[in-house]
Amino acid sequence: MKAERAGEILARYPEVAVAIVGDFFLDKYLAIEKALTEVSLETGLDAYQVVAKRLSPGAAGTVTNNLTALEVGRVLAVGFTGDDGEGYELRQGLARTGVDMTHLLRRPDLFTPTYTKPMLRDEAGAEAELNRIDIKNREATPADLEDAVLDELRAALGDAHACAVQAVIVGDQVAERGLGTITDRVREGICAMAAAHPDVVFFADSRESIALFRDVIIKPNKFEAAKACGYTGAEDDLSASDAERYGAELVTRNRRPVFVTAGAEGIVVFDEAGRTLVPGVPVPPPIDIVGAGDSTTAAIVASLCAGASLKEAAAIANCVASITIQQLGTTGTATRAQVAKRSAENAGLFEGV
Repeated sequence: MKAERAGEILARYPEVAVAIVGDFFLDKYLAIEKALTEVSLETGLDAYQVVAKRLSPGAAGTVTNNLTALEVGRVLAVGFTGDDGEGYELRQGLARTGVDMTHLLRRPDLFTPTYTKPMLRDEAGAEAELNRIDIKNREATPADLEDAVLDELRAALGDAHACAVQAVIVGDQVAERGLGTITDRVREGICAMAAAHPDVVFFADSRESIALFRDVIIKPNKFEAAKACGYTGAEDDLSASDAERYGAELVTRNRRPVFVTAGAEGIVVFDEAGRTLVPGVPVPPPIDIVGAGDSTTAAIVASLCAGASLKEAAAIANCVASITIQQLGTTGTATRAQVAKRSAENAGLFEGV
């Protein structure tokens, strides 16, 4: 893929509209100054002192962060938050990036899912993460909320003859079946919409349930692809040929292309015609891979909507990921200008793509 072709695809991002349905979390980083630690008079335990907070949308919100950083024209959030302080902070973060929250429901009976990450800062300013504190809803998602989420997605999608969005991204963060936004009923409803709207890009990323999607483009990593096909062994025992076999099986089963991410190796693109390895962009250490998968998702979907082929979308996504993993201690994003530059620098890597 030549730099000019990458530029053409990137130039169309502002014309694209994408809906993201899934689990919207708040990422809350608390910077703790070690030197200020006090001893609690009541318990005798250390009382950590927070000197800074870093708040941002997480999970499905990380995908919206990446889409807006890439200047995708319209980004719609579909799902729910609680009617609590975390929900307020999450919505503030989404608003700052221009996300349309018309279809993001507010539920006073539920928590806003939150990852609280205490970061202990030493005298030199370096931070080390302490035990994470998770806030999640532990009971089954109410049936009326499942129905409401599907209604909001239909509304975001628009009329069947003139869809308001070119793509729907499914962000399935909660691993437990029946909890979170993407329950079995919601997943089935999404798959039915995908079958009914073949011209819309439906794209799913799911930690534990990728095997359950149909008529939707999916993006597992090698281990997730293997598990989806019944593999019960260790991740380190997977060979390249295993990954190829499992990806091909998922294409047959799901009836849509499959993007299998393979870390530094790149992305293996599977469709009915076969498989293609689109190489990763080499990046020297140190790196931070947190959020790399979400940035990959955003880039693939935006590129497909902008007219890219499957392989071109994977190449641009690899460039985006190579930028985001260089941002340490945060879930990074990439701009169109950065991606255009990285694509031009690595044009030789993508010859034939």
